[in-house]
Amino acid sequence: MSKTQKRAIVIGAGAGGGVVAKELAVNGIHVTIFERGGWPVYDEHINDELISQRVQDLGSAFGPDWKKNPRVVIGNDGRKKIVTPQTGGYNHVAACVGSGTVSYGAMAWRFMPEDFRMKSEYGEVTGSTLTDWPITYEELAPYYSKAEREVGVSGDMSDNPFAPNRYEPYPMPAFEQNKDGRLIAETCKRMGLHPFPIPMLRNSVAYNRRAACIRNRTCCGYACPVDAKNGTHNTVIPVAMQTGNCDVKTNCFVFKIHTDEKHRAVAVSYFDENNKECRMEADIIVVAASATETARLLLNSKSNRFPNGIGNDNDWVGRNLQGHAYCGAKGLFDYDVLDLKGPGATVAIMDYNHHNEGIVGGGLLCNEFYQMPYAFSGDRPSGYPRWGLEHKKYQRENYYRVARMHGPIQEIPNFDMRVTVDDTVKDFWGIPVVAISGARHPIDQKHVEFLSAKAEEILKEAGAKLVWKQGSGHGQTGGQHQAGTCRMGNDPATSVVDKYCRVHDLDNLYIADGSVLVNNGGFNPVLTIMALAFRTGEHIVKQWTEGGQA
Repeated sequence: MSKTQKRAIVIGAGAGGGVVAKELAVNGIHVTIFERGGWPVYDEHINDELISQRVQDLGSAFGPDWKKNPRVVIGNDGRKKIVTPQTGGYNHVAACVGSGTVSYGAMAWRFMPEDFRMKSEYGEVTGSTLTDWPITYEELAPYYSKAEREVGVSGDMSDNPFAPNRYEPYPMPAFEQNKDGRLIAETCKRMGLHPFPIPMLRNSVAYNRRAACIRNRTCCGYACPVDAKNGTHNTVIPVAMQTGNCDVKTNCFVFKIHTDEKHRAVAVSYFDENNKECRMEADIIVVAASATETARLLLNSKSNRFPNGIGNDNDWVGRNLQGHAYCGAKGLFDYDVLDLKGPGATVAIMDYNHHNEGIVGGGLLCNEFYQMPYAFSGDRPSGYPRWGLEHKKYQRENYYRVARMHGPIQEIPNFDMRVTVDDTVKDFWGIPVVAISGARHPIDQKHVEFLSAKAEEILKEAGAKLVWKQGSGHGQTGGQHQAGTCRMGNDPATSVVDKYCRVHDLDNLYIADGSVLVNNGGFNPVLTIMALAFRTGEHIVKQWTEGGQA
């Protein structure tokens, strides 16, 4: 690296961090990626359901280490409970190169235009911090397209009249529907609804020198055995490394960002793979550690200038934590409806995304993507056996006879659903841990009930002999698709980063993960995180290369 070459640190190798690192590296900026986990190795994780990223009863296949990384959950009664990755309420993503993009279900949704102007669409919502984004869908659309091309998305929106505008086709064709997908699609059409293939960050055909999907069922919660699932670990990060401008430091935990008196972030402190405390300086620092861990890092980075943590002058870091409340229904049929052909869910409807009377926001319904035996054994309609011989008999006879229609609802952000740090509970290295408190907005429960009822109607129309609703909008959020804790905005009084995801009051500190989302939409947010990261990376390059800052 030359003395004049700009140096960047990217903290986190997931959807946002991997993309930003690639954009900087290919444009001549030297990047060091810090990742607290290691490189994912399929043969070490294969398809053990008990350690999948979805079940975690025996811990998480992709980390973090449960012994080293406790968290705190604060109930509405103020009581604190220490939790680990195999405990309910921990609410984390994978800790490895690629992070959640290794184990995700890989749905590749663009947010709706309405998602970017929620306050304009719905007005003031009592008890909520609902607001408009500082950018529009049209501004982000080119970066959605770039993410689809460079990471790789298969899809076809031609049968979806509600799809946001597109200006070029998907780079790969959509997946064919599996058995339950065909049943759901035919039923929805008969009901006047508009089913369509789900866009996927998976190779439906060979793409970018990697194989096509073999359509096994261990897709969501697992690594791909043939590397056909597209994450940052096998797309943009290798591209960055091939430039010679990108190093990846694995098993390294960054715990503090240092700033100077010139409104710049100048260095990070971290524990290396041998648990030795180290320091590294840089010209540019990008945080992409997840909505929970990014907030934790900023809050723990205290100084004379930032006594409450970086970016937290107005107490907005950690606020507005959102995830997705999943809801829907299951139906028991008299015949087999599953063929277990991956990649799981293949068909969806967006008919109930926005513009539903009495509902704020959108939601999605799709067919089943995770019908694994252990999880299925805990899912029974009311009155059916949950143990003993009758339980086993139900499992054998009905495993292939249960179809599901489900999806996420767009949670409404609120000021009190938040991430803080707990100074009395420390991790393995002695650093204060994440503390999660607050509850979802009451309107989320109404939305769950609405969408679950629609799912129930579809399964009844499909011929299910027994249907039962699932899901709840009560309690805390953050378990699925964490977002919102460092929201984007023009006003530093009510946001943490500007429209290019630069932290207010600092010239060279950026955030590139789900924490910057103003709201979480009614979809899996990964493609939006990637699109924003491409946009942020482009901005950094313009600012810090020729013609930009010194």
